[in-house]
Amino acid sequence: MELLLVRHGESTGNVARERAVQAGAEVIDVGARDADVPLSELGVRQSRALGSWLAARPDLRVDGLWSSPYARARQTATHLLTTAGFTTRLRVDERLRDKELGVLVTLTALGVRTRFPEEDARRHYLGKFYYRAPGGESWADVALRVRSVLGDIERTGTHRALLVTHDAVIMLIRFVCEELDEESVLSLARANPIGNTALTRLVRGDDRWSVQDVNVQEHLAAAGEDLRTTHAADEYARPDLR
Repeated sequence: MELLLVRHGESTGNVARERAVQAGAEVIDVGARDADVPLSELGVRQSRALGSWLAARPDLRVDGLWSSPYARARQTATHLLTTAGFTTRLRVDERLRDKELGVLVTLTALGVRTRFPEEDARRHYLGKFYYRAPGGESWADVALRVRSVLGDIERTGTHRALLVTHDAVIMLIRFVCEELDEESVLSLARANPIGNTALTRLVRGDDRWSVQDVNVQEHLAAAGEDLRTTHAADEYARPDLR
């Protein structure tokens, strides 16, 4: 069995977050709830570039396609599917949604420190993996739903599944499949943030998963124009937070 893990294309939320961080703002002007944030124009181009690249790679032909229900992921999957010419049915699964931030949604790290200093202190104490904001999820919470959805995908008998989802979910799929520990998965996230429409490939053999490709973005330079973007959440840039 193989898993092709794709982060969604650049979203308008990614752009808004970067703008807010650069401006030293506390609030990210997203203009929509997280589930409805669409792709940016560049994100659409990235998604189509990945579809064209996959169309030219018969060795990566998929027989199962799943997506997060969030608009940016569904749009990525739809553009990819159409451009690649895949006939695979797109299945949307809520367990592949992004990590929920609860009361901290739309806030930059500065906004959290300013408006919720007690939560900022608690996050430092617990660490990123186990910290759960009020109304939100921890990485450990997301790992539970990742285990559930992977089991269901395996039971479909799919040989090569493509999952369009979010950066934290991709890291936690690696956490589950590679049997990583807390420090290992957070170190990977800090060292190599996942780019928009970047592809990571996991292959299972003899009941063990191995990583074949990580953060592949060559499709974003295939047309001679560099379309690569990362837009890591600004909390990744905080070395003081595990």
